Amino acid sequence: MGDYVRRLPVYLLLDCSGSMMGEPIEAVRQGVKALLSELRGDPQALETAYLSVITFASQAKQTTQLTELMLFKEPQLEAGGATSLGGALAVLRECIDREVRKNTPEQKGDWRPLVFILTDGMPTDTEEFDRQAESIKTLKAANIIACAAGAGADTTCLKRLTDNVLMMNSLSSGDLAKFFAWVSGSIKMSSKSLDAKPGSNIELPPPPQGFTVVP
Repeated sequence: MGDYVRRLPVYLLLDCSGSMMGEPIEAVRQGVKALLSELRGDPQALETAYLSVITFASQAKQTTQLTELMLFKEPQLEAGGATSLGGALAVLRECIDREVRKNTPEQKGDWRPLVFILTDGMPTDTEEFDRQAESIKTLKAANIIACAAGAGADTTCLKRLTDNVLMMNSLSSGDLAKFFAWVSGSIKMSSKSLDAKPGSNIELPPPPQGFTVVP
């Protein structure tokens, strides 16, 4: 097992509901492209970070399995439908159970996954969301960072998932580009600090200009 590398699994949960149609979903497509380009240019991230995309609209699904950066293919993102964030959390839990290597007596498992949630609304599957939010926060299976995009986003429900909630004022392509640049910076920072402080809370770069941290 000399060539075994502990991976840093990164899951992007992207809102593809009807309110993301037009400029916002195009900005998300461009953001994922820029994120990939940034991470592929960073030797440490390239070695440790593995990326997956889960989309949620009326249904939630994993559109890209956890994949090393050089083999990652950008998903086809289309907007339309409701906001099944609860369903996306259920998919996330299944993916973490299936894809993230656990510790064994012989070797260390993967690092604790990083999860970035981007949504511009509130969950439409409230019962499923309530169920999943409760168990995900209790399990502490991942470091979750949520971004509430625009005036219609519900920060209260996101705070039930994680203490790391950012608010961006609009769904403009400029703000979304800043968000994805910040995500790539967070992943790069995490991949560099893994060995220094294993098991400690993740450190994030300061939020982009114009974004606020929800207290």
